[in-house]
Formats: sequence, C-alpha cells, structure tokens
Amino acid sequence: MADILWSAAEAAKATDGTPFGDWECRGISIDSRNIEKGDLFIAIKGPSFDGHKFVRTALKAGASAAIVSQIPQDCREDENLLLVKDTTKALEDLGHASRARTKAKIVAVTGSVGKTGVKEALASTLSNQGKTHATIGNLNNHFGLPLTLARMPRDCEFAVLELGMNHAGELTELSNMAKPHVAVITTIAPAHLEHFNSVGDIADAKCEIFAGLEVAGTAILNADNEFYARMKNSAVTQGVKNITTFGQENGDFTALSSTPNENGRGTEIEADLKGQKLAYRIAHNGSHWITNSLAILACIDAIGGDLEQAGRDLGELGQLKGRGAEHCVDLSTGSIRVIDESYNANDASMRAALEVLSHQKGRKIAVLGDMLELGPDEVMTHRHLQDAVDEIDLVFTCGPLMKNLHDALPAPKRGAHASNAEELAPLVVQTVQAGDVISIKSSRGSRTDLVLDALLALQPNGT
Repeated sequence: MADILWSAAEAAKATDGTPFGDWECRGISIDSRNIEKGDLFIAIKGPSFDGHKFVRTALKAGASAAIVSQIPQDCREDENLLLVKDTTKALEDLGHASRARTKAKIVAVTGSVGKTGVKEALASTLSNQGKTHATIGNLNNHFGLPLTLARMPRDCEFAVLELGMNHAGELTELSNMAKPHVAVITTIAPAHLEHFNSVGDIADAKCEIFAGLEVAGTAILNADNEFYARMKNSAVTQGVKNITTFGQENGDFTALSSTPNENGRGTEIEADLKGQKLAYRIAHNGSHWITNSLAILACIDAIGGDLEQAGRDLGELGQLKGRGAEHCVDLSTGSIRVIDESYNANDASMRAALEVLSHQKGRKIAVLGDMLELGPDEVMTHRHLQDAVDEIDLVFTCGPLMKNLHDALPAPKRGAHASNAEELAPLVVQTVQAGDVISIKSSRGSRTDLVLDALLALQPNGT
C-alpha cells in the first residue's frame, strides 16, 4: 500500500482550510473518473467545468476526502472534506508545501524537443539509484506541476519534473514553484511560434527555467544549439554560477563516437564526460537520442549520481510510448515494424523521426499528420519537409497543413492524403505488406495514434 501523503491536519495547514473529518490520503486526483482508493479529490472549478459536481462520485469511488470551496448539496458536512477559499490555489499550496518538506534532489526539464523523452529516461535511470518521483505524461503546466509536486512521496530521493510553456512568463512561475537543483534545456527549435516573434524569443522563454534554480544549482545547456551563447548569457544574468554543457560536437558531456547496433535497435556510444571516458549503449535509435543521453548523464552527474550505473541502465530503457516505441505486427505473409512517434511534433522532431526511418531496412513508409502551433510559416514548414523524405518510399499524410507536403511530393512517393487520421488509417492498412517499416508522426491534436491502433489491430488476436 502507498505511503500516506497528507493527513487532514497537514493539508489544512498547507491550504489554510477547514477540515471536516479525520482522514489521510495516499494519492491526489483532480479527475473523478480516475479516482483510486485513498485519493484526495480536488474539486477544481474552471470556465467550462466544476469539479464540485463530481465530489459525491469521487467519494463513492473510494476517495478518502475532497477539497472544496463550497459544500456540495449532495454531501453532508460530516463527510471527509477540506473547505478552502479557492481549490485551484489549494492545489498550488499543496505543491508548495510538498516542495518545502522534501529532501529530494529536483531536476527540472524543458526544451522545444525531447523534454518528455529525457524526463522519462532520466526518471527511469535514476530509479535504479534511489526512490524517484516524476511527472506523469505531460502534466507540465500550471495544473500539472503542482499536482505532480503534491503527489511527491515524503521519502523520495530524486524528482524529475517536466516544465512546459506556450507563452513567455509561464516558466518563471513554474520554476519558482519547483525550485530545482538542476535545470536542463534539451534544445531550442521552432515550436509554439504562433505565440512568439522568433525562435530567439522561444530561447529566452525557456531560460525562465533558471528563475527558481537553487542558489548552488546547475544549469545544463545544449552547446551544439545555435542559441547556446544566448542561453548561457541568460543563465549568468539570472545569477547561475554552475553551468554544464552537453552536445555531440561540443560540451562537457560529448560523444566521441557512435555506432548503430547491428540489429538496428539502439546505438553504441563512447563519450567524454568531463574528462571521464564512458562506453555505453542506448536502446533507442536516432541522432537525437545520442544528444538526449548526454543530457541525461549530465543531469545525473550534477545531482551526484553514479555515471557508470547510469550508462549501464540507459541500455535497458524500455520503449517510450509515442516517442519511438517499436511494434512488430505479424501478418499472414510475414511481419511489419511500426515506429510510434505520434506523441507530438515540430519541424526538428519530425525531421529526426524521418532520419531514423531512412536508416531502416525494408520498404520505408511515413505516416505524417499536421504539426500544430508553428505560427505564420506553418505552410512552408510542412512543404519543406519534402527534402527530408528523399530516402522514404511512401508518404501518407493527413490534415490541411500536411496537404502542402503531399502536393509537393513526386507521384511515386504519394501514398495517400486524407482530411484526418481516422480517414487515413484504412488507406494505410490496405497498403502495408510484409517487410515494411512504418513511422507515424504528428502533433497530438492530429491523432495519428488512430493509424497506430489500426495497424496494431492487424496482429492476430490483437496486441
């Protein structure tokens, strides 16, 4: 059974609330549909929903208590409740209180590309060196971060927190809440450009992650990125004393050599880690994962972890759903391989996925959906992917933006185009054949995971 996270008295003190009943919780949820026994349900009130309508549902589902700003009509005052002025602020208060009481080393991760993959891989690697808590999925915003902090076990030794943003100013607030000991920016690339005037402005916004960095904390930067000098200057201006760099060409943590495994699964790397030579294997393909691994090792070194242990564990990383996970699907005539990159996309990550596909053996098929939030150049960004599919045999596309790529492709490369992923899925299914390698990539809003589901359904008896 999970350890106790909060008692009624502790939660009341943290939120300046009035408790009803004497209760303890072992988890926290803001969604009544996902309640587990022993959870504390927080009735968030938003512009289009009100969690107070679901308090009774949450309690019946096993919640130990609920935080409310008013007693719901279908609840009694003697039930396990915590009455506060504002439930959203109460969630933030719990996050702040959890951060204040923990002795864990905190790593905050952001970046235009790779932040979720680095977060997942870093958390997995650190879990072999101590009890580790991490952001679940992409709970990286003004709701997700305090929820992640509030869920942090009292006795964890490490926490890996993903911080995301769409606008300038957002990361400052999140960083001040997280108060990380280590803050890493994976890379800077065009993303969320509809809210920024330039990629340089994105770099400035990402550097807000240093706002809450602990006094003796470490900033970790990608020395290969074109905005490295700008990021370093921002870190120094914000008072950061310790800066560590990584990159395949430059940095304190850099790759000396890299060789794809003979079976095409993963890469063998020899690296220079601040003068220490380390040979290790990563279980993922693609040049971007070499860079990611160096960032991970830099983080582990910065919090005093064991680099040799981390190097061994990187080779054992499991597949990351939506970020390069591979599936082998048996057909009556053989099998196909499906690379799931459907979690999210911008120009840099799309090109990285296509590069990985280009090195595969067999007929190479790309299934691409719209990349969203790219700003005024979104049409040309999609069309210019034409040069990234030179080594791809067939390209299937969906969405109004990817129609620009479809129209720019030579006829032999055109698989098919559809207005959405649901319509594209059967067109892909009827085309694939034994020996094919299919890579699926888009922004989450384009829902190309539906194409993945359709391909996995080809497996006899399902997978």
